[in-house]
Amino acid sequence: MLKNIFLEIANNSDISGILELQELYLVSNLNDEEKQAGFVTTPFTIDLLKEVIADEGIFIAKSNNKIIGYAFAASWAFFSQWPIFEYMISMFPRYKFRDFEMNTISSFQYGPVCIHKDFRGQGLIKDLFEFMRIHTVKKYPIAVTFINKINIPSTKAHVEKLKWEIIDEFSFNNNDYIVLAYDMKIATE
Repeated sequence: MLKNIFLEIANNSDISGILELQELYLVSNLNDEEKQAGFVTTPFTIDLLKEVIADEGIFIAKSNNKIIGYAFAASWAFFSQWPIFEYMISMFPRYKFRDFEMNTISSFQYGPVCIHKDFRGQGLIKDLFEFMRIHTVKKYPIAVTFINKINIPSTKAHVEKLKWEIIDEFSFNNNDYIVLAYDMKIATE
C-alpha cells in the first residue's frame, strides 16, 4: 500500500471529487495525445453516482483528502442503460472463462477505473482493485469488463499487473474493444 493513500467505499460526500477526476480523463475532454496516457469513456452524472454508491459499488483512493482514483463495480442491470453494455450481455453465451457460466447474475461490470496521472505506475491500481475485490467477491464470483483497443495503458495495467484474462473482442459504434474477465476468488499478487 502506498504511503498516505486511503482506500474507501465511496459515499455521497465523495461525488464532487469523483466527478472532478472523471472530467480530467473523460475521453471526450482529451486530445489525441492525451488519450495515449489512458482515458475513461462512460460519463456519470450525480444521480447515476448516487445509484451506484447506494449499492456500495464505487471504491476510491484518497490522498490529502482528495480523490485520486476510483473503480466501479456495478450490476449489469445498472449498466444495461447504455447500449454497449446491452450488446456485451447479448454476447455472454459466446464468452468462455475457465469453468464459469457467464451470466448477469454471477458476474458484474467492473469499471470504469481512473487513477490520477500523478499516481500512476506506483501500484495504486493493484491496491484499489484488491480493496474492491475483497468487498465485491461476496456478491459476484466473476468480474467482466471491456477496454477500447486504443487504450493501451489500461490494457497493460489489467493484463500485466492485475492478471485479467482476455476472453473475447468486439466492435461497437466504430470502436474496437477487448473483453476481459477475472476470477474474484483470486487475490492480486
